[in-house]
Amino acid sequence: MPHSQTSAPNERFPKGRLARGASPWLLPTVATAALSLARSRHSRSAAAIAVPATALAAGMVWFFRDPEREITQGRVISPADGVVQSIMPWKDGRTRVAIFMSPLNVHVNRAPLAGTVTSVEHIPGGFVPAFNKESENNERVVWHFDTELGDIELVQIAGAVARRIVPYLPQDAKVEQGERIGLIRFGSRVDLYLPEGVDVDVEVGQKTVAGVTRIDRD
Repeated sequence: MPHSQTSAPNERFPKGRLARGASPWLLPTVATAALSLARSRHSRSAAAIAVPATALAAGMVWFFRDPEREITQGRVISPADGVVQSIMPWKDGRTRVAIFMSPLNVHVNRAPLAGTVTSVEHIPGGFVPAFNKESENNERVVWHFDTELGDIELVQIAGAVARRIVPYLPQDAKVEQGERIGLIRFGSRVDLYLPEGVDVDVEVGQKTVAGVTRIDRD
């Protein structure tokens, strides 16, 4: 069912089309493509490099896109673009909604609710594919937000290719619903833990859009 939408909240960082934290990957590929194109008229080796380098640079620009969103009204909205991988009741009464993000998705994650960041914890781990059950032991960043629904936990999980998670906000930061909170480079997963008593309004296999898809039901 479509939900009413409202304008995106003011962003803490300048608005743009490319994700904050993309430069370590993006700049070298764009520079290589530009240099090889510039030299391609006078060098066969540069010409041979120009085509794949340009294609790679274009792919990086596409991967690190960061489009503006019209933020949906609702108590809990999706923190990630992707597909709902699983919905599991947790021992403490919460419900975990796991969203798998493929390399084709936007990889900037957004706050599911407004509130205060009470903790941001980086936990070292492995790099198995994010759709694998063992990915729960992967490199990850665990967020806790103090919200109108109480404590909300969100986990950004690195995948087989994603080797870097870039948080945008520090502990004690105030955050608006739908505000950008961080980037996961390449394929990965985001787990959202809903408090006891909050019903889920998405299904396994459903596509989600960060800041747009509502996760809970009234």
